[in-house]
Amino acid sequence: MTDTPRRPLVAGNWKMHPPDRATAVSLARDVAAATRGLEVDIVLCPPAVWLDAIGAALDGTPIRVGAQNLHAQDSGAFTGEISAPMLLGVADHVIVGHSERRRLFGETDADVAAKVGAAIEHGIVPIVAVGESAEERRAGQTEAVITRQLVAALSGVDELDGSALVVAYEPVWAIGTGDAASGDDAQAGAALIRALLAGRDPGAAAAVRVLYGGSVAPDLASTYFGQPDIDGALVGGASLDAEAFAAIVRAAAG
Repeated sequence: MTDTPRRPLVAGNWKMHPPDRATAVSLARDVAAATRGLEVDIVLCPPAVWLDAIGAALDGTPIRVGAQNLHAQDSGAFTGEISAPMLLGVADHVIVGHSERRRLFGETDADVAAKVGAAIEHGIVPIVAVGESAEERRAGQTEAVITRQLVAALSGVDELDGSALVVAYEPVWAIGTGDAASGDDAQAGAALIRALLAGRDPGAAAAVRVLYGGSVAPDLASTYFGQPDIDGALVGGASLDAEAFAAIVRAAAG
């Protein structure tokens, strides 16, 4: 890892996996055993139905638990949704604005902003995902898309707190495709994110951890973690394999 005061962070987004509770608990315990003693913050984001079980499995370890989504309202007639107050005690991080939520479930920039505000209001750290599609990248719109998404996501945040926010640069064209970004491309996205944050608050921008996500694999992890503005990773598929995930965490530890 580069010489930076920001402690590395590696988060695992399990998405709609594994297939059952016992496997999920076993995976969490295996990750804890494989990463014991590493100076890296780790957040595991299982499906919501297993948040409590994973928290119990990780009790006594430094690994934190995160949710994959939340609703912007504290309560109401929103069938199937989970609010920030409901997450208190079972998750202290939450992924917000993932491209799959935007693309498959129609989440808008305004929706993401409302969710970010709800998370921060209740003391849950949002991991805000931003990134361009393949079409947007080919059209030379990468910078415009990242800027629009991040500015919108933080539009309801009056004061930035570097310890209460994580941003993940996740180019959509790299997520689950095996077509990972190069180190230079990942750094360019992360540097833009930090510059945008610095426009709001230079001190907070220096403290916010910026992650790279998108087909993160053990053999490429060090390529990203050697970049000056990348402080870790938001890992998808590889987070379902304890040894692969641990290898990424070890790369982050340097």
